[in-house]
Parts: sequence; C-alpha cells; structure tokens
Amino acid sequence: MATVRPAPGPRAAGRTRRRLPRDQRGPILNRELSWIEFNARVLHEARDARNPLLERVKFLAIFASNLDEFFQVRVSGLRRQAQASSAHHAPDGSTAEEQLAQIRVRVRELVADHAAIWMAIRAELATEGIEILDYDEVPEHHETLRRRFHDEIFPVLTPLAVDPGHPFPYISTLSLSIAVGLIDPEAGEKRFARVKIPPLLPRLFPVGRDKFVLLDQVIEANLDELFRGMEIVETHLFRVTRDADIAIEEDEADDLLLAIEEEVRRRRFGEAVRLEVERSMPELTRDILIKGINIREEDAFEIAGMMDLTALWQLVDVDRPDLKAPTYVPVVPQRLLPPDEDEPVDVFAQMRQGDIFLHHPYESFTASVERFISQAADDPDVLTIKQTLYRTSGDSPIVRALIRAAEQGKQVVVLVEIKARFDEENNIVWARRLEQAGAHVVYGLVGLKTHSKVALVVRREGSGLRRYLHIGTGNYNSKTARLYVDLGLLSCREELGADVTDLFNVLTGLSRQRVFRRLLVAPMTLRGRILELIDREAVLARAGSPARIVLKVNSLVDTQIIEALYEASKAGVDIDCIVRGACCLLPGLPGVSEHIRVRSIVGEFLEHSRIFMFGNGGRAEWYIGSADLMERNLDRRVEVVTPVEDAEAQARLARIIEVMLADDRRSWQLQPDGSWIRTEVARSVDGSIDTFAVLKDDAATAAALSDLPHRPGAGAGSMDPRA
Repeated sequence: MATVRPAPGPRAAGRTRRRLPRDQRGPILNRELSWIEFNARVLHEARDARNPLLERVKFLAIFASNLDEFFQVRVSGLRRQAQASSAHHAPDGSTAEEQLAQIRVRVRELVADHAAIWMAIRAELATEGIEILDYDEVPEHHETLRRRFHDEIFPVLTPLAVDPGHPFPYISTLSLSIAVGLIDPEAGEKRFARVKIPPLLPRLFPVGRDKFVLLDQVIEANLDELFRGMEIVETHLFRVTRDADIAIEEDEADDLLLAIEEEVRRRRFGEAVRLEVERSMPELTRDILIKGINIREEDAFEIAGMMDLTALWQLVDVDRPDLKAPTYVPVVPQRLLPPDEDEPVDVFAQMRQGDIFLHHPYESFTASVERFISQAADDPDVLTIKQTLYRTSGDSPIVRALIRAAEQGKQVVVLVEIKARFDEENNIVWARRLEQAGAHVVYGLVGLKTHSKVALVVRREGSGLRRYLHIGTGNYNSKTARLYVDLGLLSCREELGADVTDLFNVLTGLSRQRVFRRLLVAPMTLRGRILELIDREAVLARAGSPARIVLKVNSLVDTQIIEALYEASKAGVDIDCIVRGACCLLPGLPGVSEHIRVRSIVGEFLEHSRIFMFGNGGRAEWYIGSADLMERNLDRRVEVVTPVEDAEAQARLARIIEVMLADDRRSWQLQPDGSWIRTEVARSVDGSIDTFAVLKDDAATAAALSDLPHRPGAGAGSMDPRA
C-alpha cells in the first residue's frame, strides 16, 4: 500500500549561518533574470554557425520549451505574489512587480532574436533541401491537401464562436489557436470565432521529401468548410500560457495520489500568464483576446514569423545525419566489459573489487546502472531492492526490472516522487503498476520532494548479507541518460550501505535519524556540512595553507552559500564555480569576490552533474550528488551527496574539472557587472578546447587515466589550467 510519511523533524536541520546585516552582505543577482540569461546562452548555440544545422534547430526548440516552462512556473509564481500585494522582496531587493517588468523587457528582446535566428536558419535549411513552405507556395499540392484536410483534420476540429450566446471559450495552456474574423452576410455583422489547432496532429504537414507546410496554414486555407455561408475576413494565430505550478496542502490530503491527480487536471485551468499573438494581428482582435483570456496588455507578446517553435522538434528528426552532430555511442565502462559476448559481466563481483565510477552519457547507462538493477532482479540471492524514482522514461527498463523482481517474490521498495513537476502523470502510472506487481510504493515525506538518486540491493552471500548501492547525480531515465552529463557511483562500501539503509528507513518508516556516517543528506546535514567545508578552506587560507574550492552545479542561488563563498574569497580561497543555469553570485568584485570565477558551459549535452571539491590543504575531498545549491534543494528536498574516496574516481573527477576550466569553445564567463561573455575571445577558434570532444575521447580511452597529470590527493591548486 502506498504511503506518505511525515518529514523527519524541522527542515534545514544542519548547521546554518548567522545572517549578516543587509548592508554588510555581498551583492546578489536576481535569480529569474539570471535564468533568462542562461536561456540566452542556449539561444546562442542556435546562432553559432559552427554547430551542425539541425543541431541549431534543436537549440531553437529547446529555447522555446525552456521559456514555456519559465512562464508556467516562475512567472506565474511572481504574478501570484504581485496580485497578493506581497511585501516579499527577492534576495536582490526587487519586488515581484519589478521582476516581472524586467522579465518582460528581456524576454521581448530574446523572442525577437529567436524569430530572427529561425528566419536565417530556415533559409539555410532550404539550401539543404529541407523546407517549411508557405501554403501559397505549393499550389500543386492544394487539391491533395484539401482532400487530406477532409480525411484527417476536419473531423477533429471544433470551431467555437464568441457572441452573446457563446461566451469566450476556455483556451488550454500552450495550445495553438486561430482567431477568425468573419462577417455574417445576412446580418451584416462582424463575428469572432476560435479554432484550436489539434495538438495530436503533427504541426509540420509533409508535402514531399523533407518538405512541409504548417498544419495551421492548411486549416486556414480550408476554413470555408467550417464556416459555411460566412465571409472570412481575417485569421491570426495566438497561443496562451497558463499557471501550471501545483500547490498541495499535503498534511490535509487524505490520499496524496488522488490529490496530485486532481491538481494535474486543474493545471489546464490555471490563470493565464502569457498571450502570444502574430505581429500582424489587428489591435481590435488582440483586445478581444486580452479581455476574453483575462490577461493584462503588457503580458501579450508579439511574435514575428512562425509561432510556437517547439514544433521544430519534428524537423530535428529528419533523416539527415550530415546536418547533425555525429551520433555518439557510449562505451561500456572498463570494469563492466563482459569477458565474452555470451557471458554477461557479474556486476556484483566487480563491485566487490572496488567502487565503479560512472560518467554518462560518455559511458553506457544501460551497461552499468540498468545492468545493476536488472541483475539484482534476476539474482536468486538478492532479497531486497530499494530505489528512489524522481523522473523516469515512459518505457523504463529499470521499472520493468523492479516489477519483475516483485513478481518473483523479492522485497521491492520504491519511493516514487509523484510531485516531480510535469512528470506527475507518468510517475502515477508507474506507481500503480509497481503496486499491482506487489512492490511497496511510498510517495515520500510530507512537505519534502525526494530528489535523491539512490538504489540499494541487499544480497545473501554465504552466512551473511552484503549491501550494494548506486548513488547518482541524474535520474533513473534511460532516455535522458543519453543526453545529460551525469555521474554515478556503484559501491558496496559498508558505511555507505548502512547510510543508504538508514535513509530508506527515514523515507519509508518513522525514523527521525538526523546523522549519517558518510553521506550528506538534505534537509538534515547537507547545508551545514557544505558551510563547514567552505569555512574550513577560509581558515586554511588565513593560515597561509593552500585553499581551493570547485563547485559544479546546475544552479547557485542560495544566499547563505553565496555569503559563505564571499567570505572565503575575502580570506584568499581560490574558487571556481561551474554553473550551467542560474547564478546569483557576482564574481571578480574587489574586496568581495576577487578570488571567485564563474563559468557556464552549454553545448551538445546538457550539463547535469553536481561536483563539489574542497582542497583541504592539499588532501582534496570530492563529493558528487543530486543537490544544487538552492534553498529548495538544501531545505525542502531529500537530497543525497556522497564522498568519492576511490583514487581512480578522484583522478577522473579532477580530469573532468580540468577540461571544463580549460574549455573556450562552449563556455561563458560571468563578469563583475552581471553580464556573460564567451571565453573563446581569449583564444582563436582553431585552437579552442571543446569539453564535449575531450571528454568523449577520454571516456573511450580508459588507459589514459594512468597518464593524468593529477595524482590522487594532489594539491587542489594543480587543477587550475592557468597554474
């Protein structure tokens, strides 16, 4: 039976830092504006002609998808604050209304760039034989398209009129619609109607090999079939984005699963936060939409050219390998190579010989993590499998293995985080299938999301039991494991196994354990230990010892951590932050952060791993885990960060950081004024270092590990390529 457990005592139980008076704190960048600049870096990859053409199309689609989610979650939250006249100020001191105003200005600039880049790429695609043609450009296909309209499109269209007898229709979030202006010849009156573009039909309608017309244009050209006897005078596309954040009072929910299902259904009816309209739309028509959707005029965004570029994912799938990055085939980790083709490797035997460090997608997720869970499911000596699932793929080999294990009578315990945003429905489906197979399914702790990536296998060996585990930085998702850069550790170290066992007792039972042997666990110990490690480096620096910190995360926005890093910089600690997304820390400020450098890497794969290194006077300590340096990760989520103590794994982590700090092809550097500049300005393009190319080669050449210039435990300062 699925259960929800109370959180283990007060949140943020680890050591916290006394806040400095506001006038003594260091500067903080606005999180929302910093994230927008991350999306601008994504857009740059679409602009960069050195990337293969269809890769540039992919980045256009990613930019559009990112912006949709930003409005659904972040902008909607700010709007709720503004409407409530909240006195809350962001850490940078700005109010919700001030942030919304700044967001609108910057988003309008980027949306214009987005459209302009697409127009340029569209022309380049045409020279390669890939075309999105205007309907009027293909008169030879009109008869065929009209026939297909009748057969495939017309039956699923529902025109909705707006008049005294027909109130303005509900417009679902992210749906594309046609605003139709009509004249009734009999009454001589102007009418208005809305036609929704069917989301289940492909937006790009094929009219030949690699040639398409837009579905909306096919519908517009045949609207006479929908409005017989009416005169169509104008058609314009528009799109609505709604608040999609889910708020659950978990302690008041009798059944969290049912409550989440209900909130997912309600998500479609959230308040409108953005209206996108074609630039050609007349002001009168736009006013009808603004009033009908109940949105402010300043939240309407004009779009030049094609609307909703998330549809470009369909182009990315075109069979033109010459216009894409070469397909990368992950290598099997050296330790997990099978002895021969007919005899699979024994993952447990390899783990008993020592920790196995994993680097995805350069190393195969299938041949490592999936193999570990699959072997555990089929091994008669395995008694128990426990695992957390935050996001997983629709056809998950790992979940299928867990179901198989449960059906064989093994004790299978799965914590399914059904509050994982935009994956709620998928996770609910898997939770029910696991329950039906006999697995114990738990939905987590009240008030906390379980974001940790851990799996535990208990195996009978001789007269005793041995625990095997996996701790990772990324989700148990076979699809994203081919696209996201993540790290993992397979281990059977006794202390780690005992810690993971205790963690599952917290997650599934009523244990209120707050101290762990080796793991750093949020919200109990992670924040406090990170602050202690930062402070230790500051003490070393003041004493004249080598002091070094490297943080590689997706986001760095927590003000306590930022203030601690500022204090460490003032003490002389050498600090490198590699932050893919939002960063609220300002580097390079004299007397505040002059010893801190911040860079971001955006490229072929999505940087998702989290690495923490503290120099410790030349005896570097390394950690990897699921947590970013955000208040939500440190205080409102269950996160797991593990020390990496294996010498070979430490050397590989050092190599990863070294390559990223040397990259001047894919990296950006944050400036003291809050702007980002490309690192490559310091080096010619021909001599640039590409993180992705180097790490691909490094993963494929395991023997190169012995030739690394960094010995395990070497002084952390040696990792800086400028040294």
